[in-house]
Amino acid sequence: MADYSQSTLALHAAYKFDTQRTISVPIYQSTAYSFEDLAQAEARFSLKEMGNTYSRIKNPTVAILQQRLAEVEGGIFGVCTASGMAAVFYALLNCAQIGDTILYSNKIYGGTQTLLAHTFPKRFGIKTKEFDIDDLNSLENLIDDSTKAIFFESLSNPQIAIADTEKITQIAKKYGIISICDNTVATPFLHKAFDFGVDIVVHSLSKYINGQGNTLGGAIIERKGLNPLIKNNPRYKPFNIPDESYHGLVYASVDEQNLPIYSFRILAEWLKNIGATMSATSAWQLLQGLETLSLRIQKHSQNALEIAKFLQNHPNVKEVNYPGLANNPYNALLKKYFINEQASGLLSFEARDYEHAKSICNKTKIFKIVANLGDSKSLIIHPASTTHSQLSQEELKNAQISPSTIRLSIGLEDAKDLIADLDQAIRA
Repeated sequence: MADYSQSTLALHAAYKFDTQRTISVPIYQSTAYSFEDLAQAEARFSLKEMGNTYSRIKNPTVAILQQRLAEVEGGIFGVCTASGMAAVFYALLNCAQIGDTILYSNKIYGGTQTLLAHTFPKRFGIKTKEFDIDDLNSLENLIDDSTKAIFFESLSNPQIAIADTEKITQIAKKYGIISICDNTVATPFLHKAFDFGVDIVVHSLSKYINGQGNTLGGAIIERKGLNPLIKNNPRYKPFNIPDESYHGLVYASVDEQNLPIYSFRILAEWLKNIGATMSATSAWQLLQGLETLSLRIQKHSQNALEIAKFLQNHPNVKEVNYPGLANNPYNALLKKYFINEQASGLLSFEARDYEHAKSICNKTKIFKIVANLGDSKSLIIHPASTTHSQLSQEELKNAQISPSTIRLSIGLEDAKDLIADLDQAIRA
C-alpha cells in the first residue's frame, strides 16, 4: 500500500482479512504455534524459513503493527518491543559492542541519557560521547574508527529542541555510520525522518501513537536500502562474521534473500535472547491509537501553540520553549523539517524559580502531574526532580534543564480551559 497517504496507511496497512474477515485486527493471544511437521519446525528454528515459532520473536498481531508502523514511517521493516526504552536499547546494542563508541545528543530524554552516559559504559563496556545538537562541529570532531552509531531526537524532551536532521545524517553517511533518530515526540505525521537521510527510527509507542496512556510499547524501524551500508562495512563486524550460536550464520548473508539485515539481527539475537517482547494485546491497543494519530497530532499542536502564545505573554513566566513561536531559535528548523510547521503538543517553560515551579505543578486542576507525554489528557511534570532526576547537576546544565523548568504535554481539551487552569496556577 506504499502509494497511499500516511492517514490511509495508519488505518489499513499490513492487514489482510483473516478467515472471519474481521474489520478489526484479531488479537492472536497465543504463546506458541503448531508446525505442519518437524521439518518445518527445524527449518524455522535454524532461520532457513521465516514463520511463526514462538511469540517472543513473532506474533501475528504484533507483526501487523510492525509493518503498519514501517509503512506509515516510510521504512522497510519494523520490530516492536515491550517499551520505548527497550527499543532504544536494542537499536543501539545492535550497532555496538565492548570497546565501541556511541555518540549521542545532549538534548534527549533523561532515561535515554542515563542509559547512554552510565549503563552502556559501566555495564557493557561501550564508550559513549555527548555532542551539542546546536553545534554539529562537536559531532564530527568526536568521530573515530570505534564510532558505531549517532543517536539523537528529532524533537527533544523536554527542551523542545529540533535537530538539524539532514546535517547529522550527512555527517553519518560521510563516515559510514548508522544514524538513529528517536521520533517519538514528532511522530511520522509531523516529521518524516527517512526523507532526510536517517537510517533507523525508534519510538516510544506509549506516547502519541497510543494516545490514551494505557499501553507500553516501543518500535525500531529500518529505512529502505540500509543493507549496503552494513554489508562488508568494517564498522559492523558482528553482522559480517559467523555467529556460532546459529552454526555460523552470517547476518549480512540474508541480504541475498532480500531481508533487512539490521532488523533480522534484532529479531534473531536480541529479541530472541533477551526477550523484551510486546504482547498481542498491547499491539492491538496501539493499532487503535495509530488509526487516529493523524487527527490527534493536529489538535495537540494547535492547542500547544495557543498555550505557548499565552505563556509567552504571561508576566510570571520567564521563558517559553516551543518551536511554533516565531521568535523561537528552532523556528527555522521547524519550517524546514516539520509538516505544516506543526510542533506537537509538547512544550516547556521557565517559572520564576524552583519554588514557583513546584507551586504551579501542585495547583493545576486539569493538568495532572504525570511522567508521560502524548496522552489525550493534558499533563504537567517537573523534569529536574522526576524524569531527569538521575542526571547530575552538570548533566542537567548541559541538557539545559533548570530547577525552574516545567514541561507540559498538551492534550485534546478546549484550549481556553487549559489556559485558565495554567493562569490560576501561575498567578497563585
